[in-house]
Amino acid sequence: MAKAKSQWDFGELFAPEATRQVLSVSELTTQVKRLLENQVGQVWVGGEITNLRSQSSGHLYFTLKDAGAQLSCVMFRAEAVTARAWLADGRKVVLRGQITVYEPRGQYQLRVTAAELQGVGALQLAFEQLKQRLAAEGLFAPDRKRPLPRFPQRIGLVTSSAGAAIRDVLHAVQRRNPALEIVLVTCRVQGAGAAAEIAAAIRLLNEFHRTAVGGRAVALDLILVTRGGGSLEDLWAFNEEEVARAIFDSALPVVSAVGHEIDFTISDFVADLRAATPSAAAELITEGVFASREFVATAAETLAGRVRQQLERKAEDLGQLAGRLARGHPRRRLGEWMQRLDDLQSSLARCAAQGTRERQVAWNHLAGRLCRLHPAQLVAQRREVLGQEQHRLHELARHRFQSLARELALLESRLRLLGPEQVLARGYSITTDAETGQVLREATGVKAGQRLKTRLLRGEVTSRAEP
Repeated sequence: MAKAKSQWDFGELFAPEATRQVLSVSELTTQVKRLLENQVGQVWVGGEITNLRSQSSGHLYFTLKDAGAQLSCVMFRAEAVTARAWLADGRKVVLRGQITVYEPRGQYQLRVTAAELQGVGALQLAFEQLKQRLAAEGLFAPDRKRPLPRFPQRIGLVTSSAGAAIRDVLHAVQRRNPALEIVLVTCRVQGAGAAAEIAAAIRLLNEFHRTAVGGRAVALDLILVTRGGGSLEDLWAFNEEEVARAIFDSALPVVSAVGHEIDFTISDFVADLRAATPSAAAELITEGVFASREFVATAAETLAGRVRQQLERKAEDLGQLAGRLARGHPRRRLGEWMQRLDDLQSSLARCAAQGTRERQVAWNHLAGRLCRLHPAQLVAQRREVLGQEQHRLHELARHRFQSLARELALLESRLRLLGPEQVLARGYSITTDAETGQVLREATGVKAGQRLKTRLLRGEVTSRAEP
C-alpha cells in the first residue's frame, strides 16, 4: 500500500549527486590501446620514411609521413623483415603492422612486421638484391667496359620481330648509315621463358661471330639488345641473372637499350654501353659514320678554307722575305757601311784630338812636378829614411834575441827540474832489466834469477832476483 503524501510533502528538492567514474591516465591510455588494437589491428599503410634511427639494441625507430599527417613506427630486432636494409630517409614504402599505443608517452604507433618499396613491391626488392650481388661479383665494374668500334660494318640485333623497338632501330640505321648490316635474332622480350630466349640469342650471335672469324668472313662488331618501354613486369626478362651472365660472357661489346629513358634494368648495368631508347642506341652505334658523313660533306669547303689560309700565310711570308731582301740589297748595305765608316772616321778624329789634349795636360803636370822636386834633395830624403829604417831593424833584432834567450833559459830550468837526476837526488832509484834495459815498474814482472841493474844518483848496482 502506497504511503500517503501530505500537502507538505514536496519530495526531494535537490537530486543526489550524480555518480561519475574518474579514470587515471594509465587506465585511459590502456582503454585507447585496446580499442585501437581491436578495432584497427593489422593494417597496410604507405608513406615516406623520415627521422630513421637505429638503436644499439637493433630496433629501428622512424616516422612515416605523407602530405597531411605522420605516423610513428617501430621495427623490433626480432621481426624477420627482409627489407630492413632498404629502409632509409626519403624512401617511399608500404608497411604492414599492428596499430598500438606506446603507453609511457601516450602516443599511438605502428609496430612494423613487413615492409615493401612502394609501387613495386617484391619485384623491386628482388631487383635491388640481384643488382647488389652482381655488383659485388664485379659484373658492373667500369674497367671491364669495352669501347664500341667507331665504324661498325655488321651488328647483331636481339629483340622481338613484332615490337616497336626493331622499327625504331631500322629507321634510325636507314637514316644515318644505310650500309650497316644487321643480323637479327628474334626472341620474346617479355613473359615466361623470355629471359632464356634472350640469353640464347646472345650466345648464338657470339657463335656466329666466331664462325665468321674462322671462315675469314665479315664478323660482327657488336650486339644490340633492345625492346620498347613497359612496366617493371614487362621489362623483368632483362632483370634476370641468366641474361646478365650471357651479356657478361659475350666476346662482343653489348649495347643495352631497354625501355625508356627512366627505365633501368640489370642488363643496362652489365652491358658495355647503356642507351636510353632503341633509337638512341642506333644513333650511338652509327655516330662514327654519321659524323664522318658530315665531315666528308663539308670536306671540300673545309679544304678550300685551309688552302686559302695557307695561301694567305705564304703571301705574308713572301712579303716579309721581300722586305728582308730589300733591306739586305748590296747597294743598300754598301751605303750603310759607308755611312758607318764616316761616323767612325769622325769619332776617330775626335778621339785623337781629345787624346792629344789629355797627354799635353799630363806632360805639363809632370814637368811642374819635376821642377818642384830636385834630384839631390830627393836622394837626401831617401838616405835619411834608410838610416832610420836600419836603426829600427837593429833594435827589433836585438830585442827579439833577448826575448828568445830568456825563453830558452826558462825552458832549460824547467827541463832540468823534470829530469831523472832530480828524482834520483831526492833518494829514489831506477831498476831495469840488466840485459834489455827495460824499466821495471811492478814486482810481479820480475822472474827468479833475473839480473837487475839499479841506477842511483851516483853509480849503479847490479843484483839478481831471488824467489
